[in-house]
Amino acid sequence: MKKVVVVLALVGFTFSTISCRETTQDKIENSAEAAGQDIENGLEEAGDAIENGANKAGQEIEEEIEGTDDYNGDDDNN
Repeated sequence: MKKVVVVLALVGFTFSTISCRETTQDKIENSAEAAGQDIENGLEEAGDAIENGANKAGQEIEEEIEGTDDYNGDDDNN
């Protein structure tokens, strides 16, 4: 009888650790996907900021060439 109880306990322990491992693996996969998405969103925002800065710099250069640029950053045309 003791052997049966020990074997059942061992089987129960084995199944409980297997299911925990699967759950842990799922959590790791979900965390990795979330981190990847956060990185992607951050890079997209950085790209947008760079593009906006380049557009503004281009506009300022254009105004400087045309002579419509004011020294304090405001346009003379406004």
